Amino acid sequence: MSAEQAAELTRSFKAVADPVRLRLLSLIAAHEGGEACVCDLTDAFELSGPTISHHLKVLREAGLITSDRRGTWIYYRIRPEALAELARVLHVDGAMTGAGAAEVTV
Repeated sequence: MSAEQAAELTRSFKAVADPVRLRLLSLIAAHEGGEACVCDLTDAFELSGPTISHHLKVLREAGLITSDRRGTWIYYRIRPEALAELARVLHVDGAMTGAGAAEVTV
């Protein structure tokens, strides 16, 4: 892995390391049609709209989601290829051994 690839992946991992952003990713992925309007997401949190928008911006800048404006609302979609890249990096195949080690497959 190159230093540039590591830097890009670090940005993505930092983005999903926040509990709010991780939940946002999950909510968007689980939403009907694979996309969610910001209006669909705000009720799941006890946070202000601007705070939710900030977290969505971080996810978008990390390349994990895309967005498009439709009228007054912005709709968000997961970028499956970005999540697949994170999963690829985390994939461990037989590398874990010892007591209590579990097989990890993402």
